[in-house]
Formats: sequence, C-alpha cells, structure tokens
Amino acid sequence: MQKIFIAGCGYIGERIARAYQESGADVTCLVRSFEHGSDLEAAGFSTAVSTLDDPAVTAQLNLADRILLYLVPPPGGGIHDTRARNFLAKISGAGTPAKIVYMSATSVYSGDGCDAVTEDSPTVPDSAMGKRRLDAEAAFTEYGAAAGVPVIILRVSGIYGPGRLPLMQISQGQPLLNEDESGPSNRIHADDLTAVSIAAAEKGVGGDIYNVSDGHPSSMTSYFNACADALGLPRQPQVSMDEARTVMSPLMLSYVSQKRVIDNSRMLDRLGVTLRYAALSEGLAASLPHFQMQAAAHSE
Repeated sequence: MQKIFIAGCGYIGERIARAYQESGADVTCLVRSFEHGSDLEAAGFSTAVSTLDDPAVTAQLNLADRILLYLVPPPGGGIHDTRARNFLAKISGAGTPAKIVYMSATSVYSGDGCDAVTEDSPTVPDSAMGKRRLDAEAAFTEYGAAAGVPVIILRVSGIYGPGRLPLMQISQGQPLLNEDESGPSNRIHADDLTAVSIAAAEKGVGGDIYNVSDGHPSSMTSYFNACADALGLPRQPQVSMDEARTVMSPLMLSYVSQKRVIDNSRMLDRLGVTLRYAALSEGLAASLPHFQMQAAAHSE
C-alpha cells in the first residue's frame, strides 16, 4: 500500500488526497485547523493539524516510507518561507520521507516577457512572493541533499477550476488592464494539476523541475473576459496601466504587470501527462456548473 503525506490539504491537496484514496493508498493530510481536520477524518483520511507558523507548537513528524507532497503556501511577508523551513525542521531523523514533491510557482521567474520560460531559465523573481517560493525550493533541495531524499519541484502557473474562478471580481466590476497592455499569463486546470502532481510523485526523480501550465498562454484580461462570457455576465471595465496603479490592489497590479510565456514541454514529455483541459474554453466549460452555483449563491 502506498503511503502518502500531503502537507496543505486545501483546494488542490484535497483533490490529490481523494485521487490517492480511490487508488487504495494510505493518506495523511496536514491542515491548519481542527475543523478542517475533522471534515477530512470523516471522509476517511488521517490528519495532523499545524499552521507551521510557530515551530514551538509543531510536533515532530515521522514520514518514514511516505511520499510527501508539500502544498502549504508561504507566509505573507518577507522573502523567506519560514513555514517550509519549520516543517523540514520537524521531520524526525528516522522518519524521513521516501520522496518529496514541492509545489512551487512560476513567480520564481522574472516577468519581463522576453523569451519563453523553460526550467533552465534564470530564477530572478520580481515579487516578494516569488522570492519566498524560491527560498522554499532551496530549503527542500538542501534538505533532500542532506537526508538523501529525492526532491521534485513543480513550478505551477495560475490555477483555475470549479470553485476557483474570479466571480467576485467580475460581479463587482473590478477594473482590468487594457487588452493591448496586458501581457501573456499562464494557467492550469485543477484536475490537470492533480494529475501532474501524482505523475511527478510516481515518475519524478531527484533534481527534477517541471513547469506546470496548459501551454496556451493568454492575457489576464482575456482570461477574465472568457470567464464573464462563459457565465453570461458583463465584462469588467478596462483601464490603462497608469490608471491601474491607482485603482487596483497591489496584488492584482502585480499579476497584471507580469509577462511570461511558460514552456510546459518537459512536463508533457517526461511525465507522460495528457492534459484534459489544454484549451481554456474546455476547462471553463467543465467548471461552469459549479461557477453557476456560485453566481446564484452570490446573488441571493
């Protein structure tokens, strides 16, 4: 029986956990709250609870013979991922995992939009979040080298899917950047990311790095417009970059300012994954029933 430990059983982590559970694996999930843990235990999973923000209250972890998939997001400030480092410090010496898959992000690359980004492109993040992601990559790589544990890194682009669409922004009419100023961005459907994660755990070897995207970049403005059209809602107003600096949140401004084209050929070639939703239109169609339920609830 496969033994799996998923640190960060949120939107994607739960999908991975369910897929492994259906295959008969023994799955343990690390979550932030006892309430979430109780829900997962009711669904048949073993659980551990920790925010990873305070090493003093984080228990030692025995992950012997388990495949670890680490999906916990970094904390909100600084340039170091203290959660990842706290987690690694709590793995007991005799209980090291058999393999680690760390879910990073494409924000570790520069967003200058010059050339297609491969796994060999320089990692020069523009944002503090990208720097925290890169720090976590280094932490897991260093741990793997010291403990003799193979580490695989997934650099994931924007995630969308059922329950993960920009309904609030569309409904509120939040402004978008003008289409002609909006550079390329990248996405991956939640179901495809789940499949890639499992394939990396099964086929990846130590030192592997994979860019994860659907291979069809489009601007953030095009993405939001496609979501609005799919639901039959009015498109959001568009503003210039100068206006965006005054009306957008810092987080959204950072998203629309990035320009990347992610090359996913290594992921497809080496992991042998066939994407279900390589086209955004197909991914949105699969997400639409849940999206419509969201919209109905939002309008009540």
